[in-house]
Parts: sequence; structure tokens; C-alpha cells
Amino acid sequence: MKTIQPIVIWSLGQVKQGTILNSYVVSDNLVDAATFYFSISSDSEMLSQGNLIMNGDDYQAWETNEYAWSWVAGKLGVVITGEHQPEQPVTDEPAE
Repeated sequence: MKTIQPIVIWSLGQVKQGTILNSYVVSDNLVDAATFYFSISSDSEMLSQGNLIMNGDDYQAWETNEYAWSWVAGKLGVVITGEHQPEQPVTDEPAE
């Protein structure tokens, strides 16, 4: 997951800010097309989700994960700012 510059999203009748981008491949025919799932969320809830199809020159240029992240962000019009570090649950157990 990646952090993104805050983006305004209309969700369930309210204006909210998305700050987290998640994406992964759900289908790749290994020839000329791949389908990516994406979601945009805040720290507490998913605000938007869908699929994007990469094909043509974009698919042929895809060699790294960073290329795929940049491609998804570009299609959605968001700016990646870094890696998302999920908060770790607090426990009463001592660290090992």
C-alpha cells in the first residue's frame, strides 16, 4: 500500500479524504493485458474501489512494481507520497 496526497472523495453522501492507495493484480494473461484492483481509503474506511485494465504499450513497458504503482496512480489522478505503514495493534505482551 502507498500513501497519497489527500484526495477528496464523495462517499455515502459525505465528502471525505482518501490518503491510502492499495492495488494488486487480479488477472494477467502474460501476453498483452492485466487487470488491477485498486482501493482508496482513509485510515478508518474504504472510500472508493474498482478495476483498471493495463494493455498495449503500457503493458509492454511493465517490468517493475514501481512502474505498476505509478501507472495506477496516474490513471486515478493521485500522487504517491510514500509507503503506507499500517498501525500495529497495541498488546500487553512484552516484546521478544
